[in-house]
Amino acid sequence: MIEAEVHLSLHNFLRSQAGFPSWPHHLTMARLVARALRLGRSALIQVGAACSYQGRYRTSFVASALMWHSPVIIVAAEVVQQRLVKVEIPRLQQWLGINKPIRIGDAWPGGDFQGLFLISPQAWLKAQLTPQEKFPAGIPTIIDGVDDLEVWARDQLTITWEAHDWDQLILGYPHIAEEIRSVRAKLTHELFQHPANPYECYLISQAETEILSSLYSNLDIDTLPDAWKQFWQQFQHCCSLTPPLPLIPTPLGEWGPRVPHRPTTPSLLWATIARRQGLFSLHSAPIDIAEILTPIWQRQPVVLIGSSLEPETEAPIFRQHLGLGEELTCLKFSDSQTEAIQLYIPYQLPLPNTPEFQAAFIHKVRTLVCLSATSPGLTVVLVGDVPLKSQVGAILASEFGSRVQVEKTCLDENGILISGWEFWREHQKVLPAPQLIIIATLPLPSLEHPLVAGRVAHYKRSHQDWFRLYLLPSALNELQRAIAPVRESQGIVALLDSRVINRSYGAQILTALSPLARINYLDPSLFSQHSKDDS
Repeated sequence: MIEAEVHLSLHNFLRSQAGFPSWPHHLTMARLVARALRLGRSALIQVGAACSYQGRYRTSFVASALMWHSPVIIVAAEVVQQRLVKVEIPRLQQWLGINKPIRIGDAWPGGDFQGLFLISPQAWLKAQLTPQEKFPAGIPTIIDGVDDLEVWARDQLTITWEAHDWDQLILGYPHIAEEIRSVRAKLTHELFQHPANPYECYLISQAETEILSSLYSNLDIDTLPDAWKQFWQQFQHCCSLTPPLPLIPTPLGEWGPRVPHRPTTPSLLWATIARRQGLFSLHSAPIDIAEILTPIWQRQPVVLIGSSLEPETEAPIFRQHLGLGEELTCLKFSDSQTEAIQLYIPYQLPLPNTPEFQAAFIHKVRTLVCLSATSPGLTVVLVGDVPLKSQVGAILASEFGSRVQVEKTCLDENGILISGWEFWREHQKVLPAPQLIIIATLPLPSLEHPLVAGRVAHYKRSHQDWFRLYLLPSALNELQRAIAPVRESQGIVALLDSRVINRSYGAQILTALSPLARINYLDPSLFSQHSKDDS
């Protein structure tokens, strides 16, 4: 069987590679991927945050895909595709003596292609979510980095209505051009009445809903531009207006009253504002995407690979969010003890939602930065609160000068990076592994963000546990990915959110951060010892 062939070939390959990055689970993972290819049974593999950050596991699934006798689709980010094409695949092809064709693109090569086809997650999801079949059914598909799969899917399902769409509507309805301009002016006025927030996005209010409804009441839905038809479809779901029109594109691109190609689900409608330019965009996206994605997993066997999606091997919440069925083989690898972090959680620090927290947090950050000054390496301060992030940057810059940068990648050797969670996630792989990460608060999605508030309201209406099903899993995944670079050097993580100690879910957070060694005190020797270990 292919499992035995892959095991033997990969075992010999790994033994032949002097200095090859070691990972104890290469053979287990390769056998599971090979089994999924042979049986056509989907699988979900969690490789661990540290291994995912370093990308060491990819040799395993590439070996199985190369040795499989039929075509395989690999869905991966473009930077990962380049690594596979330039390093992983050529190295394995040469050793295995396999000359399987390799293609990269956004559309299936066609014909009787029997090789590896690499495609970005965005292009693959777009193809899967359109009515026309762009990929043959039944081709095994390996999706790398599924930690972001829900975000990718929501982005693809989001309908956006830009300023130029108004111009297109005016051109299509010149006889009511003045009415359209008047509605646009009223909507602009209403939207800009919202108080400024750090996200510059706002859920649509009842007054704004009525303005849009009055506009659509004067339009012929059948002759609308495509963007306006799509938006009307979602708009009705958001605002509970009349029953939605079953309008979807036909194979030739026209629109007509046909059976919808995706299930009807409740949607969120929001606006983003560019205050300086005086412009706004409208957006709509389904809240629950599971029902929409379920048919995708039924078209072909998929192997989904992520870092640490959930503490449970079966990842029930992840599977529920993405509509993954029960027929799924699940496997979870843990980070090894050699990748343990040193975790400092201070006692008696004020809770983040109290007035005393900000001053106490800034004082603790200054203490940590001063104590680590004698140890070379990058220090990262993660602050999710946007105003607090700027304030911390200004205070530290006044004391430590140009060493301090706010969300910049050009840093000194002993630089201090002040960053939000999203910036750090996107740029951590191009920066050196930090010796110290200071975390202000747990990365729980903020209820002050309109989109988070909208999703939480949906969970409440459905009588579901919005904290356990949404906020906490998001925080755990973000937290594990953020500290992954520190595991490489067994550095120090200072988590300054006392809810880890004072709340019942703190135990889950500590479990997710394992392996770790707790530190209950601060001393310069901690950083000195860390520096000696590095040397």
